[in-house]
Order: sequence, then structure tokens, then C-alpha cells
Amino acid sequence: MDTRGGRPVKVIVEADGGSRGNPGPAGYGAVVRDHRTGETLAERKGFVGVATNNVAEYQGLIAGLRAAGEVGAEVVEVRMDSKLVVEQMSGRWKIKHPSMQPLAREARQLADGFDRVAYEWIPRERNRQADRLANEAMDDAKQDQQDKQPQQAEGAKQPHWSGAVGEPTRLILLRHGQTRLSVERRYSGRGDHPLTELGLEQASRAAQRLSTVEDIAAIVSSPLQRATQTAQKLADAVGLDVVTHQGLIETDFGAWEGLTFAEAARQDPDVHRRWLGDTSVKPPNGESFDEVHARVRKARTDLIAKYGGKTLVVVSHVTPIKTLLRQALDVGPQFLFRMHLDLTGVSIAEFYPDGHASVKLVNDTSHLG
Repeated sequence: MDTRGGRPVKVIVEADGGSRGNPGPAGYGAVVRDHRTGETLAERKGFVGVATNNVAEYQGLIAGLRAAGEVGAEVVEVRMDSKLVVEQMSGRWKIKHPSMQPLAREARQLADGFDRVAYEWIPRERNRQADRLANEAMDDAKQDQQDKQPQQAEGAKQPHWSGAVGEPTRLILLRHGQTRLSVERRYSGRGDHPLTELGLEQASRAAQRLSTVEDIAAIVSSPLQRATQTAQKLADAVGLDVVTHQGLIETDFGAWEGLTFAEAARQDPDVHRRWLGDTSVKPPNGESFDEVHARVRKARTDLIAKYGGKTLVVVSHVTPIKTLLRQALDVGPQFLFRMHLDLTGVSIAEFYPDGHASVKLVNDTSHLG
């Protein structure tokens, strides 16, 4: 053990937090290890109450720093699988959400008591001991969680101002970043094209922006690479896995795949002209917008059945996102031809269990500067 006067000079703090419901019953865990030997010097765990993953992660950090101080450490290396906390505490990301600002201040005050504190992101599998402690804390409080559930259910019955009843499923809709076909303005449907360098940067900026959302329960993506690459940036930032759903894939443009607008119009002038105004018309060997509408509706039903009342980030393409917005607004098919969506544009639609819906945001690209 690296010690000075019997005290460890440098320690590693591994911290984690979790929420079952996000927000939901939450707990944290923290481990203090000797930097040289890896020996466990202290463990901490605790139940936070109803909170988000991010709040629980900060509580784990605070508990770990306190424990490091108690064992007399002078230099601390913090390792966490929350990219959000690591980046914010390192000063690279701003702390915008009000609920996290006081926690970050408390953590910084504790950090100021050491000679030096460094922060490192690690994969979840390298943070198993802290994760175990966080889950133990939540398991220990399971009865409290069960006691609170009837109150939450009762509160969910209060009507929305529009008359909607119940907790809405909130879909944060994110279009993927730039691909080569985006640059060349070509039809890009089922072709599996990766993001460009700019597309990866756009995805990173979108991830930084959405990582401040407090209550993301899942990240659901189209299976196409340009969408999953965009989704993975956010997943890395918030510590979630990317789930794919085939129903969120882009329109099958058939014989027009890879063509420009002008090339498709020259190749199939009559079909192309009718396709621009009639959602039942298919591109040759392709898929109509009516067919897209049906499968996106089914995908929406699947997501609400699995994540009802929670917040999801849905990473997809122009047509599926337009379709979800159209369904939320309950408007006709002409909406598809009059709505523009930018690369990594963010929209928000909420779907209530009684059939009501509302659109809160459309095509916001403020994160791109």
C-alpha cells in the first residue's frame, strides 16, 4: 500500500448509481481502492429515493469522495461509467440541469479537499463492484418502492390540461447525422451507409445536448448504421444500451436508392410525379408512405407497450420521424410533403394512454450552433 504516516497517498474511487424507472427508486454505490494494490479500503452504498440515473451517479461520486477523505487520501482517481458526470466534473461539459448543479457543487467542494482529483470514464463491465453496491441499496429499499407505487399510480390519473388522462410516453425523436448520400442529396433508404466525419460530430453534439435529459428510459434506434452510430454516441454519454427496432427503418426507395431527385424523375417520370403527391404510390420495387405509416404505427404501439409512461430517445430517419409527428398531430398525409427535418434535428411527441397526443418540439438543431 502506498502510504504516508499510515494513510494511503493515492486511491481509486469507483462510483456508480442507478434508477429503476429513471426516474424511479434509485441507489448508489462507491468503492475506494488502494492505487497500487487494488485492495478495497472502503465501500459505501445508499438509497436515494425516487430519482434519475444521473442524480444517483452524482450521489455515488459524493459518497466515494467522502470515503476517500475518511481514509486519508491525498490524490484521488475517480472512475465512473457515467460519461455525463465524468465530462461535467472534468469541466468539459456544462451542467445545465438544475437538479444536478447543487450535487456537482458538493462534489467539487469535496474534491477541493484533496491535492488532486482526476476523472476517468470506464466501461460498465469494469465498474461491477460499485454497480453491485448500488443494486444492493435499491434491493434493500424494495419495500419502500412498493409502498410508493400506489401513490404514483393515483397521481398518474390526474387529467392533462387538454383533457388527456394518464402519464404520456414521451418520444424524443432524433434524426441521424450526415452520410455521404446526405451530402450528395441522394435517396437514402435501406442502403446501410455510415456517418461522415461531420455526421459523427453532429451526433456527438446531439448526444451532449440530450445527455442532460433527466429521465431517459431507453434509446431505441433504426437498425441502419447511420442511426445506430448516432444513437451510440448518446448511449455512451448516459450509460444505456442501444435497442433497435426494425419498424423505425427508413422508407425502401427501391429502384431510386442512391439516385438524386432529378435522376429518379428522369428514370420514372410518371411514377415519380404521382409519388410526390400520393402516399399510396410506391417507387419501383419499393415501399409506399402508407406502408411506412402502418409499420411505424405498429412500432409506436410496441414501444408504448414496453415503455409506457416513460421517456425514450428514438433515433431514426426522415420518413419515420415525420410519420410519428403526423400521428401525434392526427393530420393528413400532406404533412409529409410540407415538413422539413434537418440532420440530427430533435423533435418531441407525447402519446397518452387514452389516445391523446401532443407535439412539444419540432426539428430543433440548436446544439449544432
